Amino acid sequence: MTTLPSQTDTKLGLVIDLDTCVGCHACVVSCKGWNTQNYGAPLSDKDAYGTPEGTFLNRVHSYEVQPDQGPAQTVHFPKSCLHCEDAPCVTVCPTGASYKRTEDGIVLVNEDDCMGCGLCAWACPYGARELDLMAGVMKKCTLCVDRIYNENLPEEDRVPACVRTCPSGARHFGDLGDPNSDVSKLVAERGGMDLMPELGTKPVNKYLPPRPKDTLDCGVALNPVAEEAKGFLGWLDNALEKM
Repeated sequence: MTTLPSQTDTKLGLVIDLDTCVGCHACVVSCKGWNTQNYGAPLSDKDAYGTPEGTFLNRVHSYEVQPDQGPAQTVHFPKSCLHCEDAPCVTVCPTGASYKRTEDGIVLVNEDDCMGCGLCAWACPYGARELDLMAGVMKKCTLCVDRIYNENLPEEDRVPACVRTCPSGARHFGDLGDPNSDVSKLVAERGGMDLMPELGTKPVNKYLPPRPKDTLDCGVALNPVAEEAKGFLGWLDNALEKM
C-alpha cells in the first residue's frame, strides 16, 4: 500500500557527503539492480558481463583535485537527478512525460508518454538523464519512489536503494523542505551546497564539502579546508559543463 504525504512543501531528496564517499560504486550497482528488477521496464545493458554500457540512473565520477595547500587528492562525485525545484527538463518536454510531483517534489518520467526525443537531456545542465536505446524512452533517478512509500517493506528499507547500500554512509535521504529534518540539519551544520546555483534550477539534492582534517607535523593539511572545498565545487561545475 502506498501512502503519499499531505504536505505540499515536502522536498524529498538526497544529501551526498563528498568527504566520506569512497567511490566504491555500490550505489550504482544497487540502483541498477533495484530499478531493473522492480520499477518499470528493465534498464538495458549492451554487454552486462563485459564493458558496463547501457542505462544507469546513478553514476560516480572520480577527479584528482589539487588544493592550494597540500598534496593532490581524489574526490569521488556521485551524480544522479537533483530533482530541481525549477526543473528545465519538465519545461521543455513536448508531451508532458516529464513532470514534478506536487506532493513530494520528485521529478519523474511517464514512460508511456515519452517519445524519446531527448530534449530533456539537452535541457538538464547536470547530465542526469539517459536515453534507454533499447526501450526508446528517457530514464532517470526516481528516488526509488516504489520503495520509499512501500509499507510492505521494513521501515529501514523505505529509502532509495543507493542510500540503503552505501557502506560509508555518504548518502542521506529525507525531506529538505523541513528545516527540522535530519538532512536539513546536516546541510546547515556542514555547509551543504547546490550544484551550479547560478543556473537558478534550485536543485533539491545537496552536496557536503570535505571537512577539515588533521594536519601532518609539517603543518600541511591532508584535505582541503571548508573554503578550499567550496572552490572544489566551483571547479566541479566547470568540469561538468565540459562533459
